[in-house]
Amino acid sequence: MARQDTAVTRLDDAARAGWLYYVAGNNQEQIAKKLGVSRQTAQRLVSLSVSEGLVRVRLDHPIGRCMELAEQLQKRYALDFAEVVPTDPEAPGAIHGVAIAAAAQIERWLRSDTPTVMAIGTGRTLKAAIEQLTPMEAPQHKIVSLTGSIAPDGSAAFYNVIFNIAETVKARSFPMPLPVIASSAAERDMLLSQPMIRETHTLAQQANVTFVGIGDLGPEAPLVVDGFISPAELKLLQKAGAVGEIVGWAFDAQGKFISGLTNDRVASAPLPSRESSTVVATAVGERKVPGIRAALTRRLVNGLITDEQTAEAILAAD
Repeated sequence: MARQDTAVTRLDDAARAGWLYYVAGNNQEQIAKKLGVSRQTAQRLVSLSVSEGLVRVRLDHPIGRCMELAEQLQKRYALDFAEVVPTDPEAPGAIHGVAIAAAAQIERWLRSDTPTVMAIGTGRTLKAAIEQLTPMEAPQHKIVSLTGSIAPDGSAAFYNVIFNIAETVKARSFPMPLPVIASSAAERDMLLSQPMIRETHTLAQQANVTFVGIGDLGPEAPLVVDGFISPAELKLLQKAGAVGEIVGWAFDAQGKFISGLTNDRVASAPLPSRESSTVVATAVGERKVPGIRAALTRRLVNGLITDEQTAEAILAAD
């Protein structure tokens, strides 16, 4: 009986310590004085109040909700990494917040002394992230493009970011001197047979970390807007069930790559293995939700940086 009383008394003390710390705002020294215990005992009592569920902490700040959503996404889709930023209520769908968060993650990898191979995709959000990077010297790293850098008219593809990152980060950069989508499957095969391209594709598969965008395949699909495929080809992809694309590779609502059609002509490197590489998608906006959800479900990516509104829509869609 005395043993039970001791346990109850200890929980009472833990409850008092938890209240003093989390509600009254006392530090551990003040708690020790008020409870007549040592500072170490006060610390243990505060910890016990949490582990026993006596105290439930609520973070009353917008970032708290974002952290909850990131944790839900991480658990739901077994992600290795997830970050959710607040949505600007005056500009829902704006990419600025996600771009800043993505830039911070890219910089974290590039500031490491350990030599790293970083693969980079393409897209508006990713380009905005690269524009946020702080200039740095990183000669120990290699940065390789997953996708071609040539637009259909022969000009540089505007949203291919390998050249942008090379201007800011002094690391070895490996562009992919190819069209994003070749004119035919035969042309694609011929281009990919070149020794230099094979070596670049091989390097991309060795990536330790990869950052990609996710393009939607709705009426304003970037592949069409940027002239890589025609409206007629888009309709065929939609008819085949395509809901999104990553570096040109189109996939359906289950995250399965579409057989044939434009995928037969994509010159991009395959996505690195999610078993050996952290593949992070940077994507935001309601129209991208089907594509993001499909990519997460199929584990085409194992990391995500998005905003609060998009995260809520992804979770609600399940």
